Amino acid sequence: MIWVKIFFHLTIPFILFSIVKAQEIIPFSSNQWDIEAEEYELTEYNGQETLVLKGGIAFLKEMDFLNGIIEFDISIPRERGFMGAVWRLQDRKNYEEFYIRPHQSGNPDANQYTPVFNGLASWQLYYGEGYGQPVNYVFKEWMHVRIVLSGQSGEVYIMNMEEPALIINSMKRKLQGGKIGVEAGNFAQGRFANFQYTQLEKPELKGRIHTPEDPVYGTVLSWEVSNPVLYERIKDKLILENDFINGLQWTTLESENSGITNLARLSDLSNGNTVLVRLMINADQDLMKGFQIGYSDIAQVYVNNLILYTGQNIYQSRDYRFLGTIGYFDEVYLPLQKGINELIITVTENFGGWGIMGKFSSTDGIAY
Repeated sequence: MIWVKIFFHLTIPFILFSIVKAQEIIPFSSNQWDIEAEEYELTEYNGQETLVLKGGIAFLKEMDFLNGIIEFDISIPRERGFMGAVWRLQDRKNYEEFYIRPHQSGNPDANQYTPVFNGLASWQLYYGEGYGQPVNYVFKEWMHVRIVLSGQSGEVYIMNMEEPALIINSMKRKLQGGKIGVEAGNFAQGRFANFQYTQLEKPELKGRIHTPEDPVYGTVLSWEVSNPVLYERIKDKLILENDFINGLQWTTLESENSGITNLARLSDLSNGNTVLVRLMINADQDLMKGFQIGYSDIAQVYVNNLILYTGQNIYQSRDYRFLGTIGYFDEVYLPLQKGINELIITVTENFGGWGIMGKFSSTDGIAY
């Protein structure tokens, strides 16, 4: 009997500590919301008080959400659109997001997780496992969405699935609390209802989280990145003048383990859509080195001021299905001289992600 009392005494505080009361539904008509959109309307749809949203975002004004659960109902049309949720929003240009692509229902890119840095989403850099997953949607009916966020990982459940529709292995923005809400792009309208959230210190994730793999041999793990310039200043330049290079401001930016360097971390497009990325290579003799590159969306490669390569990877530029996603699809042979060599790649953003990645096929005889 004494043991039973002790057990009761010890377990009750644990139970009380573990239970977190779920928040009540926050009507979109509440003054807790800030709605900034090209079009929005508060109405009733399929029996629910509804926010109809297009070309904008609705977020809770008084909020510092880091970890927990975000839930809402969404109704989508059978047409091209991008609608979903935002979290850890710092301002209108910096947040994490998940959205549904109704027109890709059942396809590998039926949905998308992507970070937004300086107003630029990065779906061309982040695709495949951990970023999108096939889901067959229902149209013009309510689907329930539940997003569970725990540190840099998360899960998305759609239509009351017991297993996550999408496992987000590694979110890309700094772990920092912020606002939460819903969004819809400039195409089809999204309809939202029954928004609620629960803040938890560290919610449990059901799926298996894959940690980032170690960098592949030869991967460039940091670049010097210039301030933005207009593409017209460097387009088709055969020689980069020293005065031009020396007049730029340079910042070191680390790459991810995959080699992807998200250039939007440093810049928006207000002062130009092109940056130069630079790598100094010390060769122990004159030699040629194979160098694989991936970029989004236009690149020009120079060694010691002279152009070697130019290419473009713009969305739908090759055919209507061409996505322009980044990858090691090109290789350039660098004519290196004994001593220090300057590799510069100009990278121009058009749409969908601003990035560069590079790796050497062999590092024998060089240091960088």
